[in-house]
Formats: sequence, C-alpha cells, structure tokens
Amino acid sequence: MDPKRELTSVDLAALVEELGAYEGAKVDKAYLYGDDLVRLKMRDFDRGRVELLIEVGDVKRAHTVAQERVPDAPGRPPQFAMMLRNRLQGADFAGVSQYEFDRILEFVFEREDGTTRIIVELFGQGNVAVTDGEYEVIDCLETVRLKSRTVVPGSRYEFPESRINPLAVSREAFDREMEESDTDVVRTLATQLNFGGLYAEELCTRAGVEKGLDIDDADSEVYDRLYREIERLAIDLRTGHVDPRLYVADGADDADDANDADEERDGDDRVVDVTPFPLEEHDDLASEPYDSFLEALDDYFYRLELEDEEPAEPTDQRPDFEAEIEKHERIIEQQQGAIEGFEQEAERKREQAESLYANYGLVDEILSTIQTAREQDRPWDEIEERFEEGKERGIAAAEAVADVDGREGTVTVALEDEHIDLVASDGVEKNADRLYTEAKRVAEKKEGALAAIEDTREDLEAVKRRREEWEQADDEDDADEGGEDDPERDWLAEPSVPVRKSEEWYERFRWVHTSDDFLVIGGRNADQNEELVKKYLEPGDRVFHTQAHGGPVTVLKATDPSEASSPDVDIPDASLEEAAQFAVSYSSVWKDGRFAGDVYMVDADQVTKTPESGEYLEKGGFAIRGDRTYFDDTPVGVAVGIQCEPYTRVIGGPPSAIEERAVTTLEVEPGRFAQGDVAKRIYRRLRERFEDESFVRTVASPDLIQHFLPPGGSRILEE
Repeated sequence: MDPKRELTSVDLAALVEELGAYEGAKVDKAYLYGDDLVRLKMRDFDRGRVELLIEVGDVKRAHTVAQERVPDAPGRPPQFAMMLRNRLQGADFAGVSQYEFDRILEFVFEREDGTTRIIVELFGQGNVAVTDGEYEVIDCLETVRLKSRTVVPGSRYEFPESRINPLAVSREAFDREMEESDTDVVRTLATQLNFGGLYAEELCTRAGVEKGLDIDDADSEVYDRLYREIERLAIDLRTGHVDPRLYVADGADDADDANDADEERDGDDRVVDVTPFPLEEHDDLASEPYDSFLEALDDYFYRLELEDEEPAEPTDQRPDFEAEIEKHERIIEQQQGAIEGFEQEAERKREQAESLYANYGLVDEILSTIQTAREQDRPWDEIEERFEEGKERGIAAAEAVADVDGREGTVTVALEDEHIDLVASDGVEKNADRLYTEAKRVAEKKEGALAAIEDTREDLEAVKRRREEWEQADDEDDADEGGEDDPERDWLAEPSVPVRKSEEWYERFRWVHTSDDFLVIGGRNADQNEELVKKYLEPGDRVFHTQAHGGPVTVLKATDPSEASSPDVDIPDASLEEAAQFAVSYSSVWKDGRFAGDVYMVDADQVTKTPESGEYLEKGGFAIRGDRTYFDDTPVGVAVGIQCEPYTRVIGGPPSAIEERAVTTLEVEPGRFAQGDVAKRIYRRLRERFEDESFVRTVASPDLIQHFLPPGGSRILEE
C-alpha cells in the first residue's frame, strides 16, 4: 500500500474544525521553501507559538507542526515570501474554511489596512494564491490560464466549478445522483458524490452494502443505509467529533506476542495513512490513536519525510522504470476516457437543447400547462394526476411527460428516446439556453482535462528519458571495465550533488563569463548603470550598448578588479560577440519582441559622465567620445542552466558562453509568457533532469532563475 501524500476532502473538513481554535493568533513572519512549501509563524495568546505549514508539491498538506520539527529558515527570502510578510506581519488569523467539498482551503487574515486571503489548492499541480479582501490576486505560486478559470496576479480569483457537496446533499438529490449513474455503487459514491475511492468503500462497508453492487440492482433500502452513514459522517465532521488514527503497514504478522509485534513495528513498519476516524477499510493495518487530528497529521508527515529520506537499498539497483511507465500510460488512458466522456456529455446537452426547439410546440404546451396550474395554486400532485389522465386519453403532450418533481419544480419530458429535465417555471428558450450553457461548461472541463493529459505525457517522457540515461550509463560502465580512465562525472544522474556556494561581488549585477573566461557585467537599473561606469570601468575594458533606447550599460572586463588594469589585453572576437549578444538580449529589443538589434562597442576611455555644453545626462546615462565599433543585427539569445563545478549555482547569458560551464541548459527566446511564469517552467524542467531534485530546489529556485531572464515576455525554445 502506497503512503498517502495528499489530504482528502474529508481530511480537510476535519482539519478546518481544529484550525478554527487558533482564530485570533497574530502572524509574526512568513517563509517560502523551494517553490511549494509555505510556513506561517504565529503567536496564540493561549497556546504560545504556532507554526503552520502549507505544502502544495508532490506532498499536499496543511497543518500545524511541533516547534522542534520546524525546518530551518531558508536564506534570502524570495519575492513571494517578502510579499506575504508585508501583508501579514501583525495580522490576526480570522479563520479558515473549506470551499464546498473541494480540496481547497481559504485562510483569512485581518489587519487595520485590510483583509488578506490565502487560498490553498490541494489538488492537481497544487497552488497558493494570495488575494485581497475582494479576491483580487496579489500573487500566486502557479499561474493558471484555462478556459474554465484564470488565476494570475491582478485578476479576480476564480474557484473551480462547484461540485456536489455530499455532506449537505438532500435525500432527494442523493437518490437522483445514484439513479443517474450507470456503474456500481462504490464508483458512484466515489465520483458522482465526490467521496473518492477510500471513503466510498468505507461508506459501503459501514452500511453493509456490497461495493460492486450494480446501481440498477440497488433498491431504496440500500439507499437508506448509505444515506444514513453519510449523515453520521457529516454530523461527526460538523461537530468536530473525531477519533484520529495513524496507520502503519504491519510488519509483525509473524510475531509471537504483542510485545514482539510492537518492537517489530518500531523497527520496520512504514506510515501509510492518517484519518480523522478509525476506518473499517483499514482493519488489517496497525493503528496508533491521537488526541487531535492536527497532532496526527504532524506526526504522519514528519515520519513520512524521514522515510522518504532513507537511502535506497543498493544504489546500483535499477529503478522499476517499466512500472512507472505503465502507471503513466494507465493515467493517460483514464484521462482520455474522461475527455471522451466530456465530449459525449457536451454533445448530449446540445442535442437535448436542439430537441426542445425541434419539438417547440409540444414542450411549450407542457410548460404552459404547468405554469397556468401553478398560477391557479393547484398542488403539484394534482398537476401530475392531470398529466396521467391526459395519457389515458392519448393527449400527446401528456404522453411526453415522464415525471413531475414538485420539490425541485421540474418536469422530465421524453423526446426522441431522451429524457430531459426542465425547469417548469421557465419557457422553452430559457431551458434550451441552460442546456447550451451546461454543454459549454462540460466542454471547458474537457480543456482542463487536455491540459492535465499533456502534463502526464511530459511526466511519461521524463521517465523514458531517465530510463535511457540509466541504460546509457550501464553501457558506459561496461565499456569502461578494464582499467580505463573514469568518464566525466554525470551530475544529472548523481543521487546527491554536494552544494558549493560562492558569493561574488558581481552577482548583484547581470553577469556572465564568456567562453574565453572574460567577465561581462550589466546594470539592472539606472543606479547600477551609474555605479558600473563610475566604480568598475577601468582602462582596457570594453563598453557595449544597443542603438535602441533602453539598454543596460554592459562592461566586458579586461582584467579582474583585484588585478592591475591594462589597456593592452587582447580580447578574442568570440568574447566580444558574446558581450554584444548579452547587451542586446537584456535590452528593450527583447522586451519589444524583436529577435535582433544593433550594438556598438567603445573603449573605457571613450565613456564619460560629463555632458557637452548645453546637454543633460539622465541618471544612468553617459556620453561617448570618438568612433564606435558596430555589431549589426546581433541576434538575441539567452540560455539558463545549472553549474556544478567549481561552484553550484544558476548561470545564464548567451548560449555559447554557458553551454560548456553548465551541466544542462534551456534556451529562451522572446515570447508571450511573463518572466515569472517562464522561470517556474525552467525550474520544473531542470528539476526533472536531475536525479537529486533537492539539489535543484537548493541552488535554482524560480526567483534565482528569474535573475537571468531578460525583461519582458519569453518562451522556452522547443516548447
């Protein structure tokens, strides 16, 4: 049994009740670890320090943690963490709620200057969106651009389309959802009622209902037992009546006695699940009780993390790539089935709408009859009886009525072998419009499913690449047997890459080392342009600038600042061309979406901060005296990669300058995606390429990658 890595909707419902006890706590600080773990440090007047962790990566969770388990604070806080601190420091925690029955939590914080909402999406790729009191997105870990919803800074946060909440469903609606299913009972509870697989099976077990019972064979007694168990579950969650359990895979089946079993569990067992209630479905597992669900969650995920960090058995054991590939192919098959289902459902809704117009007179007569009767205060039972009488007399409109539901105010008509539910108080056109709208909504779900299947296909390709790299490494090992020299170290395949940091003076500027090892630095703003010319420009250096307005001052250093300057250093043409490409790539040329621009070069002594008489130099500007050397139509070009020797860090700049220094790179070109979005995409791609993903999280966060991306829109080459 694989360990649970994501909280369920039932878990969140129980979690919300316990987190509510911390209302009134004050926020001290916020942290971001990597690109998916948020920590909020708070003070509660009754309980003291409170640490809240929110993780939306491979593990998806939200809970408080014991102080001794709080991860060490990361280094320089990224932009997202600084934004959280600016908005939340000193704010009061006003409460948390679960959106419908979805895996979405909304944390609310109040301060004198306004309300901040943190919306945590614990499904799919996961996300954390920070909004103001009116749900305008301030920032988010992941931007979402789908036809069905958008989550980007500056826009209003859009929740996913609501699904049925099984904890609040009426008996009539429950019966209707079950009867409309075309599968067995357990799958209907899991999908139609949104309980998911585990709790669907648990409800069947508690109700004494066979899980594989076909829905057509389920009678009212089965529905009674199932609905009664749903009501009990809902009451326990609403009242906070929980009895948490942490489950471990039992490795002590052969133990002679209970003490031996306990000793065996301590040594060998692994955590596999944590639930707010004891589950009959887990009767075969050893369990540990807890006083609170938050405490159980903290212990579970702490132990899960420790187990994940345990070294694999032999390091040379080949991973089961075939099983991973089979898993992804199975997911793709399921996603394709869902897409086909959305297509069929959308087409069915459209055909129903067209059928209403094709039988306009008949449908209008049915609706008008009901509307007139209701205006005369006739009860629904009498209206239904009238239609039954009409059927006996052979009236076509009455014969088309399949059902009348007074509680819901609907009538079901049978047209062309299709049963269509209509709102009785609306006309034909309004009912048809509703069906067209439902068809459009289902079609938008298909778009989301298409995006999801593309992600799965990327995961599948990543596994196949890893398999090829593993097999290639095996081939190289075989070829090297016999005392040959060791091949160059394959950093991508290393299970653990040592981190070796070095903070250089030039790293606060834009920078790159050319292929000939000359340092090129450029200003990020007017202040840095000013500083470069006044402080770091020395005899022998070359200065580059674009003909187009809005480019950085770019200096190719002939010598290191620690060395004596020399005007006689011979700089190779390749380095000059790379410096020119650097200058044009980080200028307005890229921002304007152009792929080339003109660049000129001058010597250091041709640059002055003293303007001609009658002229004025803006901050960061400078004057040029004498002739210029031009690099016409210099192509833009930037690559970003990770360097492992002699230091571990992100590097970026002209592709020819970094390809030999980085162990892996990605090229970008002008495009339509925002700088932050491209940085996140590059980060994910780089993380997939390294066996040691934790190394990438340490040295190449999206914020660090963004430092090497040009201003304006970009796209990854080959996307």
